[in-house]
Amino acid sequence: MNEPALARWGLVSTIKAPAADILAFAAYHLERGAHRLYLYLDEPNPDAQPHLKAHPKIRVTDCDATYWKRHHNKRPDMHQPRQTLNASHAYRRKADVDWLIHMDVDEFLWSDRPLDAVLAELAPDALCARVRPIEALSGDGGAYKGFIRNARQRDTIVRRIYPTFGQYVKAGFLSHVAGKLFVRTGLGPLTFKIHNIYREDEENPGQVELDTVDLCHRHAGEWQDWLSHYRYRLQKGSYRPGLAPSKPRDKGGLSMHELLSAIEAEDGEAGLRAFYDELCADSPQLRERLDHEGLLRLRDLNLTHLRAKHFPEFTDIVAR
Repeated sequence: MNEPALARWGLVSTIKAPAADILAFAAYHLERGAHRLYLYLDEPNPDAQPHLKAHPKIRVTDCDATYWKRHHNKRPDMHQPRQTLNASHAYRRKADVDWLIHMDVDEFLWSDRPLDAVLAELAPDALCARVRPIEALSGDGGAYKGFIRNARQRDTIVRRIYPTFGQYVKAGFLSHVAGKLFVRTGLGPLTFKIHNIYREDEENPGQVELDTVDLCHRHAGEWQDWLSHYRYRLQKGSYRPGLAPSKPRDKGGLSMHELLSAIEAEDGEAGLRAFYDELCADSPQLRERLDHEGLLRLRDLNLTHLRAKHFPEFTDIVAR
């Protein structure tokens, strides 16, 4: 019996980050077998751009005033619609890949098998495939909290792991649990959202779950890193007002914006630190609780090495 042909896959990302982070993100996914990276630079990045443009598998778009006027009339104020417009723009390009996924610069695909083989094995009627996140603990230890797939037991498990704040935080994650979607190319006009796609009025047609693939989400970082991003996220990002609470309000549900605002109002930065430590700190105690529930994931992404491998000129410049 003939083996199925391997599937070419690619990713699209709208990026505003330091050059080292952009190149590490690109290098990691090139190493994982990406056939094409469509990278939309949300602001000029002269340190990263020449290295990206020189790579044959990377297509770089500068999201300057000319780009926005030509393709979308004007630049949206919020970064979420910029992301979705750019993802839809990449999908409409000449189909260099069989599957395309929209991701952020702090997200990294992990699979024990090559992704081109995993995607090739999907049935023809599987039109999009969801990759669920695992969320990094602090530091560089490569420790992540796993996604709890048992929805009926999720709240109980989360309360055992995070006794103080778990009841307010969906699946124990500071960021999304929806994950991201691989989408087959050639399906006609599609609209990308952050975590879903639409073909006319149909949401996520032919969706399947890729249970063997993780989306390693490095959302929190060290305490000072998380704190430095906190204010923006609270106002415009993943903790912004208007997002749904983790559970119905009649059952005590709060949105992340409401929860963090209340913690800060009552206990200031010390309260935020207590929240961060319980949910994110890579402590032996948290590792033990996660491991007891079968939710500790160890994923060494090896980002510094891979950046040096795929972009050695950048490494040499930084070293000097």
